Amino acid sequence: MSPTPLSLEYLLRSSNSDVAKKPAIFLFHGYGSNEEDLFSFAPELPAELMVFSVKAPYDLEPFGHAWYAINFDAEQGKWSDDEQAKESREKIVKFIDEAIAAYNLDETNITLLGFSQGTILSYAVALSYPEKIKNVVALSGYINERILKEGYSEKNLGKLNFYISHGQVDQVIPLEWAQRAPDFLKQLGIKPTYQEFPIGHGVSQQNFYAFKKWLEDHI
Repeated sequence: MSPTPLSLEYLLRSSNSDVAKKPAIFLFHGYGSNEEDLFSFAPELPAELMVFSVKAPYDLEPFGHAWYAINFDAEQGKWSDDEQAKESREKIVKFIDEAIAAYNLDETNITLLGFSQGTILSYAVALSYPEKIKNVVALSGYINERILKEGYSEKNLGKLNFYISHGQVDQVIPLEWAQRAPDFLKQLGIKPTYQEFPIGHGVSQQNFYAFKKWLEDHI
């Protein structure tokens, strides 16, 4: 299937399901990567899912893409452009709505899968717009409360499903940042699945098969 042009660039794997409205998963890569990175998961993901691997909107030099800028300052250290992150949050929501219309997706069965910066945005989209999302696979990321939509905690969040995993020796995003997420979500009435793996900033084979099994149980 040749992808229909939408507001963000993406790669597509079709569903083998014969239902009229297909369930779908949207993959969001990390800082400095591209849409081809997580698309390597596509052949192994549940066959009934339409798989969209989305390219972040901001170009980096000399290559790669980002959902928002990360600046390295001698005085302030590393800091994120939260306003740009909020813009990307809205770009993702718009793209999902476009994809639902263009491909006749099941709007009640939408899954987000992110890695690193893509996970941070997946958290932001799901918690800001829980009515649009069913499942989130949050790999090697954390919750940035500053980019959640105002009033998010008053929404009906209890139906969201989260699978969270992190490397125990992650050198990019500290393990303790990820460890805060389960309690944060539980306070919102969400019961997440949380796992750690003896790896760095990446996804091991064991990690992949763990979240794949979780996905199969939740789509």
